[in-house]
Amino acid sequence: MNIIELFKYLVEQKSETPDDGGLLDFIENYLPDFTAVRVDEEDVKNLFIYKKFGEGEHLCFAGHVDVVPAGKGWDTDPYEAVEKDGYIFGRGTQDMKSGVAAFTQAVKEAENFNGTLSLLLTSDEEGDAINGTVKVLEYLKENSMLPDAVVVAEPTCEDRFGDAIKVGRRGSINGYITLKGKQGHAAYPEKAINPIHNIAPRLLGMAGVNLDNGDEFFSPSKFVVTDIRSGMQVTNVTPNHLDMMFNVRNTTLTTQKEVTEFVASNLDGLDYDLKLTQGSYPFKTDTDTKLVRKIDEAIESVTGIKPKHSTAGGTSDARFISPMGIDVVEFGVINDTIHAVNERTTVKEVQELYQIFKNLISNWK
Repeated sequence: MNIIELFKYLVEQKSETPDDGGLLDFIENYLPDFTAVRVDEEDVKNLFIYKKFGEGEHLCFAGHVDVVPAGKGWDTDPYEAVEKDGYIFGRGTQDMKSGVAAFTQAVKEAENFNGTLSLLLTSDEEGDAINGTVKVLEYLKENSMLPDAVVVAEPTCEDRFGDAIKVGRRGSINGYITLKGKQGHAAYPEKAINPIHNIAPRLLGMAGVNLDNGDEFFSPSKFVVTDIRSGMQVTNVTPNHLDMMFNVRNTTLTTQKEVTEFVASNLDGLDYDLKLTQGSYPFKTDTDTKLVRKIDEAIESVTGIKPKHSTAGGTSDARFISPMGIDVVEFGVINDTIHAVNERTTVKEVQELYQIFKNLISNWK
């Protein structure tokens, strides 16, 4: 198979999370000279496959073969890789079977690498992400097999292919507030405590407010209100309580402590309960590391573009890799139709992504 044939094959295998669609078995067979380790957990399939060429560093490519459900309204069959006008349409074309195809083909063709090359693949990135990459990393740590550097091939580019890599990600703090009141008759508001009335003026100082100023790499941590519910869906009863949910995509400058203090300062004098959970923690790879330098050089060599270093966007499995003390970056095709109807990428991007990964491997000295 060439890179486009491989890519189309991956797209055409239905692998809605946590189903791998048989792709991990396929990739294991596609790389017969590599040693495969399966770390399957419950209904999640995980594959770590590696080849030791020499005594040098261990470079790993990581990604997921699972995709979100296709949904309705497609112009083509989402599980038929339809090529038209330079594009290939199908679920997972951007997120992230293009990346998986590119690095699988690149490592298959690698020669004379002075170290270890590996792939870390899961079918549990689009789902709960509790039995996927994190389980493989635990296995690798226990067996002293952790890589020195990892490239996660998530779609990262913004306007032009090659214009951005991710050198980190913000964390995600979820908040749940219950504001207590006292139910009463709407005609006698003085006899009740209306939580809606109490929080309304406070929201001006909370909703959309930045909790820090960010820095060179991170945009500010913003307090984003995502849901407010109260009342009994009647007009003559004031509510007994109000529930509000919020999210803070936090930088390294803001933690749960700062969020708790921010809520306390704005709801001072009100009776409320606050619960916080942390979906992921912020991280950043130093931009002067070998990994960042080498992938910058590879991207510029193939595309002529010097990529910017970004931490924008949501979360990825890189959040599990960085805490292990591993340098990690993300790089892939343009991200503009992920999870959407008629998801697509270009033939040119897939070919160039493969060339960039080949360049990175051949120049990893």
